[in-house]
Amino acid sequence: MQTHDEMTLSRRELLLAGAASAAATATPAHAATAPPSGAGAASARMKTSMEVNGKLRTLTLDTRTTLLDALREHLRLTGTKKGCDHGQCGACTVILDGRRINACLTLAVMHEGAKVTTIEGLGTPGALHPMQAAFVKHDGYQCGYCTPGQVCSAVSVLEEIREGIPSHASADLTAQPLLNAAELRERMSGNICRCGAYSNIVDAITEVAGRTS
Repeated sequence: MQTHDEMTLSRRELLLAGAASAAATATPAHAATAPPSGAGAASARMKTSMEVNGKLRTLTLDTRTTLLDALREHLRLTGTKKGCDHGQCGACTVILDGRRINACLTLAVMHEGAKVTTIEGLGTPGALHPMQAAFVKHDGYQCGYCTPGQVCSAVSVLEEIREGIPSHASADLTAQPLLNAAELRERMSGNICRCGAYSNIVDAITEVAGRTS
C-alpha cells in the first residue's frame, strides 16, 4: 500500500505533467504540415499598375500591402512618411486621382490604374511647387517629418476650395471662395505637426491661394 508521501507529486512534477498533457491535446495532427504553396500562395500576390508621378509603374504585391508601403518599400519614394500607420497623423498623405488620401489606410491593389502624386512628383529642389516654396518662405516646418504630407494636403485643400467643397467650418455655403484661417485650420486638421508650425503653415497656404484665386 502506498503511503501519503509516495502519492504526493512535487510542484515541478505536476507542472511538467500538465504541460505535456496540454501539448498532446492542443496540437492538431496536421500542425507540422508545410506552409501553403502552389495556387494558394500565388493567390496572395497580385499584379497592379498605377501611374505614379507621371510614370506607369507595375508591381506584384502581397494583397495586404498598403499604398504607403508600396510607395516606400517597393518604389523607394521615401518622401511620403510613415507616422502613426493608423490614419491619425497625416504624414503619409498623397494625392490619388486628384484627392488627398492617407496612404497607410488603403491597399495598393485597390487602385489599379489610379494616378498617384507624392511629394517627389510635386516639385524638385531646382523647380519647387509653389506650395513647397511657400512652406520654405514661411518656415512652415521644423523637424520636417510631417512636411511632405502637409504639402500634399495643402495642395489638395486649395483644389477643394476652388471646387466649392465646404468643410465643417463653412458658416455660409454660398460664400466664395471658402477661404479664411478657420477654414484652412479645419481642412488641415488631419495633418498633425508635433513641432507646432501651424500658424506658418496657414500663412503659406494663404499666400499660394492668393496667387491662384
